[in-house]
Amino acid sequence: MEMLSIKIKISDRVYPMKVKPADESFVRQAAVLLAERIKDYQTNLRIQDQQDLLSMVAFDCLVEVLKIEQMGNVQWKELMANIVGWGNQIEAVKQQSLKANSN
Repeated sequence: MEMLSIKIKISDRVYPMKVKPADESFVRQAAVLLAERIKDYQTNLRIQDQQDLLSMVAFDCLVEVLKIEQMGNVQWKELMANIVGWGNQIEAVKQQSLKANSN
């Protein structure tokens, strides 16, 4: 598959990257969001050290990922419980129908 060569700015540095064409917009959007979060930390928490800024942003991103994963797991379990319940209901209706037809 063909890869695109792009440059992404993170903090004060520019990084050359090779990405799949389908991923380019995600990578660029991630770079924009990263820049916004870094600026927020600089402004709101008055953190100036680039390593500290990147560490805090990375930490916050992982916290968000964990929240999303947990939320997804809860939704997955609810969906599976619904499917099992529907299956049980279908089986009960099927059994009732068999009983009604045998009488």
